[in-house]
Amino acid sequence: MKYAAQFQLAVMMMTRLPAGRLGGAPSLGASVWAFPLVGGIVGGLAAMVMLVVLWFGVAPALAAGLGVLAMVVCTGGLHEDGLADVADGFGGGRDRAHKLEIMRDSQIGSYGALALILSMGLRWQGLAGVLTLAGPWTAAAALVALAMASRAGLAAALWLMPAARSDGLGRSAAGTSADLALISAVSGAVALVVFFGWPGAAIAAAMAAVQVGFAALAKRQIGGQTGDVLGAMQQLAEISGWVMISAIVYRGL
Repeated sequence: MKYAAQFQLAVMMMTRLPAGRLGGAPSLGASVWAFPLVGGIVGGLAAMVMLVVLWFGVAPALAAGLGVLAMVVCTGGLHEDGLADVADGFGGGRDRAHKLEIMRDSQIGSYGALALILSMGLRWQGLAGVLTLAGPWTAAAALVALAMASRAGLAAALWLMPAARSDGLGRSAAGTSADLALISAVSGAVALVVFFGWPGAAIAAAMAAVQVGFAALAKRQIGGQTGDVLGAMQQLAEISGWVMISAIVYRGL
């Protein structure tokens, strides 16, 4: 029952999918093990949308775009919003306090707009390329695996990085344990290996390297993590995953 409530909380916090109501809510830090599972649901729904529209005869490139759109709808653009806020804050802030102030502002600036365009475009083209070169089932598997793996490292960030604010999502989820972070990370890596064999391990390593590098940047820029930083971390990992899978498919590995 405890784990069901933790999973339900993770769904409620990371998506806009109906998840019922919680009575005594567990801490978000205790729910981080479920982050990859939530990603699997989001990726699975996006894959279903893509496969259905392909069955109706929609062109592969457009079907890929609709698959990416389905992910955004499922999450309410939560991670994309984080990426845009981080791009504006890191790109336009004078100092730590100013960067955090910009990140909290709901308005989007030029850096954020460019980050959103690039993120959507790169993920769309990555999915479209895999769909064209490797077929719908490989593309569907990639959607699910990358959605899981890109969220798997967020638990480690919450465990290892201090919260940059005294409030907010990053603060409320801080204080998770090494065991939960490890479960989350292993789940994401296993998903990639299950779907792509041993090349999946290389994909997982590349995604982890990108997240570690971005974590170091966030630590230098604002002193730690926030909910926006976690959202940007997910987006960058997913993009790097599409780059790796595209290269593997293109080279026929």
